[in-house]
Amino acid sequence: MPPLADPGFAARAVAFFVLLLVLAACAGPPPSSLPPVTTPELFSRSGEAAAPQQWWVAFDDASLNRLVDRALGANLDLQAAYERLNQARAVRERQEAGLFPSLEARAGAERRDDGDSETDLFSAGLAAEYELDLWGRVRAQADAEAFRVAASGADYQAAALSLAAEVANTWFQLLTQRTQRELARAQLDTNRDVLSLIRARFGIGESASADVLRQGQLVEASREQLLTVQARIRVLEHQLAVLLGEPPNGVALPGGGTLPALPPLPATGVPAELVRRRPDLRRAYYQLQAADADLASAVAERFPRLTLSASLSNETTDSEALFDDWLATLAGNLVLPLIDGGQRRAEARRFRSLREQRLYEYGQAALVAFQDVEDALVQERQQARRMDSLRRQLELADSAYRQLRIQYVNGAVGYLEVLSALQERQELRRTLITARQELLAFRVALYRALAGGFPVPEEEESA
Repeated sequence: MPPLADPGFAARAVAFFVLLLVLAACAGPPPSSLPPVTTPELFSRSGEAAAPQQWWVAFDDASLNRLVDRALGANLDLQAAYERLNQARAVRERQEAGLFPSLEARAGAERRDDGDSETDLFSAGLAAEYELDLWGRVRAQADAEAFRVAASGADYQAAALSLAAEVANTWFQLLTQRTQRELARAQLDTNRDVLSLIRARFGIGESASADVLRQGQLVEASREQLLTVQARIRVLEHQLAVLLGEPPNGVALPGGGTLPALPPLPATGVPAELVRRRPDLRRAYYQLQAADADLASAVAERFPRLTLSASLSNETTDSEALFDDWLATLAGNLVLPLIDGGQRRAEARRFRSLREQRLYEYGQAALVAFQDVEDALVQERQQARRMDSLRRQLELADSAYRQLRIQYVNGAVGYLEVLSALQERQELRRTLITARQELLAFRVALYRALAGGFPVPEEEESA
């Protein structure tokens, strides 16, 4: 009786294929788009202003807009991230090639010399090969690389967001130090004027020599403060130039400028939307998807492989008859792994563990993203309150200094009280300027925590 007519054989074949399908299911279902953590329903605060994708335009600073645009087009780190994306695309294309048959052509010519005569031998042929993807192994490998391309694209977007935030913060720091420079110059002039007044009073015996020395020390401290600020300005200019892809002294930066006003608080949305929007979270999710596809491929490695091959060939001593008679062959090759010492099973366990690792990394990235938003919200709110306190302190310090100076001129108080009030007043002015820059930095952090990705550039055609 032929084997196919044997009921026992048919039953065993059905059982075999059922077993293979069960093993294929061991790869597990595809992961959910939500991370394995408790997602809050709302953030603690939210505004009403819609945050644009290019969030830096909310500051209404034309110089900042130009700087960010230049950085996004010329920053070398971002260009390196783009090339990593192109590499991932090339790997995906290479892997997807396995889904299609391969065809090769060959041709050759040789001369054989057996000692008595010489013979010219010509050959030509075509060979095709195709693996039937019975268990989805090849498709799973291609899917894994496609997810890695998506992860690399999200990584590029995250790098672009980080670059924009770094440019904005550096620009605001530069504006802050320019403002500090003007304040330092004004304070130096003020302290010199006070020194002249004390010297005049010393000349008529109404001030002690120690008062002249203390005020002279304050003048030198003001000069040192100005030198420090000027050095910081140069360092920030160098840092900004490198972000723009230029040598430290090779770019002309916008001059002047003051810190912009704080834009209205943006709408934070809901955390579930943030998970789908933030590039770093999408990168973690795509890495999880890639690990899931790798696991499916590793499980399929334990199943049989069926490869079909076909060829046309001819070999003749007459070049004119090379294409007359062809030898055609068609073959099938079935490979069934039997004993490998547990290598394939261990590889499947490794990919299963890697999938779990990516799952936990995805959850941790989501928790950090929620924290980023909440941290920026609370820091901005507390910084605004701190600035209100600093303004009130400065008003009181100004009033105290004016009154003490009048009393000092009238001989009612000593110079040390005036000096202390003057120092506190000047320090508060410097602190308030820095506090404004810190408030803007917290807003930049909030925009960055809420932002989605920029469009990913398409791969350029190779020449």
